[in-house]
Amino acid sequence: MLRSTGHSAAILDGGIASYPGELATEAPQRPEGDFSAQAWPRNLLADVVEASSDKYTVVDARNRDRFDGHQDPIDPRPGHIPGAVNVPCRENLDSSGRLVPEAQLRGNFERAGIVSAENTITYCGSGVTACHNLLVLEHLGAGRGRLFVGGWSQYGHATDRPVETASMRTP
Repeated sequence: MLRSTGHSAAILDGGIASYPGELATEAPQRPEGDFSAQAWPRNLLADVVEASSDKYTVVDARNRDRFDGHQDPIDPRPGHIPGAVNVPCRENLDSSGRLVPEAQLRGNFERAGIVSAENTITYCGSGVTACHNLLVLEHLGAGRGRLFVGGWSQYGHATDRPVETASMRTP
C-alpha cells in the first residue's frame, strides 16, 4: 500500500519473528518525520462495476470456505463475485509466516489462470488481505494488479448483484 502511494517500503519475510538480530527493548529516539498522505492512484483501484465485469480476471483472496459460500461469519451473504477465481492469500505463506517457495507461489496463481497481473483485480473481505496477493504477484514479476477496496463487504451488501457459490458452479 505504501509503495502504491509513492512511499518507500519493504516487508520482512516472516515478520518480526524472522528478524535475525537482537531487538531493542527501549523506545528509540525518532527524528521528526515528513510523511505526507497520498491518494491511492486511480489506475491501481477498481470499483464494484469493474470487479463485476468479465473484462478482468477477478481474484478473491479469502479462505476457500468463504469463497465457496460454505460460511461467512462477517457479511450478510456467503459466496463470491460471479466469475472470480480463488487464490487464498494465506496459502502464500508457510507455517512460520514466510512466503512459500516461488514455484509454489507461481503455481497457486497459474492454477487459477493467472500468469500476469495485467487486467487482474483482486479483492478480499475489506481490501486488506487482497493486497497480499498483489504483493506476491509483483514479487513474482507478474506486474501490478488492481485492488477492489470495497471487497466482498461492499459487494455482498449490494443485494441487487448476483452471487456465486460452489454449489452453483458447473463441474
